[in-house]
This record gives sequence, structure tokens and C-alpha cells, in this order.
Amino acid sequence: MTDVLLIQPPALLPSEPPLSLAVLSAVLRQAHVDVKSLDANLESYLYLLDYQRLMARAGDRPKTSVRRALKHLDESLRFLRSPAAATSFSRYSTAVRHLNLLLSLWTGGGDNERLTLGDYQYNGRSVFNPDDLYLFSSGKLQTLFHAYFVAELFPQIKAHQPKIVAISINYLHQAFAAFELAGLLRRQYPHLQLVAGGGLITSWQEPLQKLDYRLPPFDRLVFGPGEASLVHLAKGSAPEGYYLKDVADIGFIPDFSFADFSRYLSPQPIISVSASRGCYWQKCLFCPEATAPVHPYDSLPPQQFPDVLLQLSARYKATTFHLTDNAIPPSILQSLVQRKADLKEIAWFGFVRFESVLADPEFVQQLAQTGCRMLQLGLESGSQKVLDRMRKGVRLEMAAKILTNLSAAGISSYIYIMLGTPGETEADAEMTLNFLEEHAEKIGFLNISIMNLPRGSGLLEDLDLYGIDSSQLQDEESPLGLYHEFQSTIGWDRGAARKFLQQRLLGSAIIRQMVNRNPPLFSSSHACFFTSSD
Repeated sequence: MTDVLLIQPPALLPSEPPLSLAVLSAVLRQAHVDVKSLDANLESYLYLLDYQRLMARAGDRPKTSVRRALKHLDESLRFLRSPAAATSFSRYSTAVRHLNLLLSLWTGGGDNERLTLGDYQYNGRSVFNPDDLYLFSSGKLQTLFHAYFVAELFPQIKAHQPKIVAISINYLHQAFAAFELAGLLRRQYPHLQLVAGGGLITSWQEPLQKLDYRLPPFDRLVFGPGEASLVHLAKGSAPEGYYLKDVADIGFIPDFSFADFSRYLSPQPIISVSASRGCYWQKCLFCPEATAPVHPYDSLPPQQFPDVLLQLSARYKATTFHLTDNAIPPSILQSLVQRKADLKEIAWFGFVRFESVLADPEFVQQLAQTGCRMLQLGLESGSQKVLDRMRKGVRLEMAAKILTNLSAAGISSYIYIMLGTPGETEADAEMTLNFLEEHAEKIGFLNISIMNLPRGSGLLEDLDLYGIDSSQLQDEESPLGLYHEFQSTIGWDRGAARKFLQQRLLGSAIIRQMVNRNPPLFSSSHACFFTSSD
């Protein structure tokens, strides 16, 4: 009998084992709790990409493109799991598109579902509406993962005989599948203790507690880091109440013993790891981490982190690391540089801020020697006025210098731009276009989005100051909504920003080239395999 069974539900990119399960597993084992983990996300994708099942879905007269994708199914899976995938972007892109086309065959009973590599949508239902979540947990609605749950996942769960099943729900596109799975478990095992946690559950903390609302069929909800709460639940020492929150024990060292790295879709096995939890900056007004952080900030002692990478690499026979920090602290970067001779056989990528330490070209050259292949940086805007209003803490002249340093050192940059922020004007957006074109040769990859205003954003604390005429939840019938619609006092809104993106930014051949370098669907998760330094 298993004390705690951890499950990662679909749908997420099946490119690397889930860090959340690995960290929880490690902490629970250290507390002498019998724990097992199941990556139902990866396994559901492989179940749905089975040739015979896809043939049945395709029918007697599939389109030519579907027949071609079916013909190359096994080859595409093998190719994406091989180092050869990183040597040909065109062949890589073709393989990804074959798999994605085949996944599109799974549309549910009413053609109302859409599954891609890493995303799942159910048209006409909102993950922010508790009534819709109940429809899936009660079995009145089913997702296209239902057959996998019943045929493949349930026998594994039954074999483990768990006392507690904890489901990690971090993203919106996991919600319906997670609630359906929990409902199936509740009906099959009425006395099983069901627990939900993860980033999405934590983001609902304020409205749930305000409404004193429960999310059936879960017995408990865990907000924030779940390590200590799960240990207490397993040992029978958890406090009373539906909501749990305990940050006494945050884990950093993952245990991936549950994962077979060779089954994930990646040219090289990727080990995800984090040196810190939460955000050390916590000032950006567009980010809920500034006002309602999901995790309190904490980090490993910097001098320990290089050894963590080396030990994980030796244990799992892998050399590529995804550092999942909200932003890697400068002290961690410095600790890596100090151990560059020891780290020369590894490769890594992750998010950083435009910090002054990266303005030192010698330091950046040494950072490249630690195996740094790519850094993800949120620039957001090419207008200093917009950056200052958002309290981004970035100076454009320093950002330009850092991009130059990274390019010179052979470290690719993956830049994020966000249009449509409150108070932004078309002139500000033109500045962003100009900055990107001016520094295009130094930018490896580019991601451009339209701002979603989080319900916990500091921008909502003073509407007049930040150029907001009015705001309201995007769907007032959905109390768990995470975002606000807003009207700008200057008339430049999300619609205008989206039009500018399509016509001006993507109308630029230079910018379009940067955007098109992104690996299709896998995007930043695989970009490190296609850096300019290869």
C-alpha cells in the first residue's frame, strides 16, 4: 500500500519529466513517506498517439496529410527523441507537425475539444466556472482523455493502493482533465483521500477563501508549496480545514526515479531543476507575484547549486538542464561561473532578468563556459516610459549592452515582448518595433504576446495613475477568473495592440524572421537545441 500517489494530469508539453512531482517525491521520501509518482501527461499523449487508435479515429478516407502523418508516426516519435532532431530544423518541424496533426483527430464526441502538443481546450466551458468544473468531476462531461484514464491509468492506480492521491494542477489546460480524473477516482474509491495543489490551485486562493468555496471532489486543497502539507497529511498530523498552506519545508533537490527520460519527446533528455522558488524582484506591476506571490521567495545556498547540477547529471546520465526559476538570482549565476571548469560538460537554459552582472562582457564569457546555451529575458517593451510605469526595473541601454554581450559569448537570447499594457500608446509600440529591429542580430528568439491583466496586479490599485478607465473580470459569471478586462484612458487597448502586432511587428521581415526561429509548439522548451552557437 502506498501512502501518497502523485499524479501529473494532461495536458502539458511532454518534453521533460515534471519537476513538481520530482521535488515532492524527494521531500516525502526524506520524511519516510512511501510515495509513488505517475506522469499521466506523458502517458496520455503516447496513448493517444498509438497507431491503431489513430487509424480508427482517421476513418476510411482520411485526408492526404493525415495519411502522410500516420505513415511517418513511428519515425517522427523516434526522430524527436534522437540527437539528430537538433541537427535539422526543417526535419524537426516536419516531425512535430505530423504529431500535432494526428492529435487534432481527437476532438471528442461533439468536435468541441482541441488537443495540441502542450495545450487542451474544451469549447463552450470555462475553467474559471466552478459549475463547469463540476460537470467534469461528476462525469456529466468527459474529456478525450477518458479512455486513457479508464484503460491505462486506473489499473496503475489500483496496483499502488494509495491512501492519498495528490493531483498537481499548474496550468489552465490541465483543469478539466484533472477534475474528470478526480471524479472518476471518487466514484471508484469513495474513501480515497483526494488532494489538489499546484500553481493554478494557488492562484485561486483569494476567491476560494473569500467565497469559502470547495472544489468537489477534492477533500483538501493545498496553496503554495505542497511539501510540508503532504508530509503532514501522510502522517496524519495535518491541521483541520479544507485549505492547507505550510511553507515550513520547501524542496529543491528533485527525485526523478519515477521517470524514463527516453520516453519524453526531446532531442536530448532534459532535467528540470530550480535554484530558487518565487521571485526575488517582486516589483513588476503587471505580475501577480508582486502582490500575491504563489511561492514565498527562497533559494538554495548559491555555493551548493553547481554540485546539484553535477549530481543530477551523474545520477540520470543527462547533461541538459532547464532551470525553471522565475528568474535565476545573480548570486546563482556567480556561483556557476566560479565552478565553470567543473561544469564544462553540461548545457543549461533558463530565465534571468536584465541584471547589471550581465553587462560585464568578461562575466558573460565565463557564464558561457558553465554550459549556458540560452537565456530567456522579459524585455516587455522598447519604451522606457512603459518599463518605468510597469516597475520592470530595466534600462534599455543596459538591455542593449547585455544582448551584445550574450551574442558575443555565443549565448542565445530568447526575448519576450508584451504589448497592450495600460497606458501604452502606439508611439510606445513603435519604439518597441524600432528596438527589436535595431538589435535583431543579437536576438536569438522572440515571443510577442498581448497582455492579460491579472486580477492580483498592482495596476488595479490606482486606475487613474496607470491609465485604466475601468476594469472588470473577463467573465463575471466565473468567480475563479484570473484576468481583468480593462479600458484604457487613451483608447489604445488590447484590440489596437493586437492589430499593431499583426500588421506592424509581424509585417517586419526582420521581426518575422526572429519569431519564425521558434521551434514549432515546443517553443522555448526546445529552443536551446537550435541556438546560433550550434
